[in-house]
Amino acid sequence: MTDDLAPPDLAAAQQMWQEYVAARPVGVAAGDEHTVEQFGDSRGLADELLRLVTHGPKRATAELVAGFATSGDPLPRVGSHWIACDGAGRPRVVLRSMELRIGPFDSVDEAFARDEGEDDRTLKSWADNHRRYWQRTCAARGAVWSEEDEIVFERFAVVWPPELADR
Repeated sequence: MTDDLAPPDLAAAQQMWQEYVAARPVGVAAGDEHTVEQFGDSRGLADELLRLVTHGPKRATAELVAGFATSGDPLPRVGSHWIACDGAGRPRVVLRSMELRIGPFDSVDEAFARDEGEDDRTLKSWADNHRRYWQRTCAARGAVWSEEDEIVFERFAVVWPPELADR
């Protein structure tokens, strides 16, 4: 078995979106903007990070602005939604962007590292893990990562399915 990410199942994601919209008639419409995405760059990492969302403390994420440009996804906006899929491409949760900030690598703080919920949740482990991740993902697309690259720092809420939704 390969550890490559499977492409998201867009039909299943659309079905999940329709179920979410039907249950939330006020403030969300079927045509509202949403994206379908995965955490990480491998099946294992996608599944690990998604589990931290569904069964743990992960309520933040960070991605290079250049990563959004490469994937063709729009930058998130406060209030926008995204469907997070597992490493096999199956949609698992609908997330809503609650807070966004763009800044360089050294602008992250302890609170954000804790909210991202990974490893031991310290700023040091956040920096070590993200430095390796962005070096790897940039190299894979023929780019070189720099600590001055712009990063989207995002806090989110789980809004669907109801049994996992933040209260």
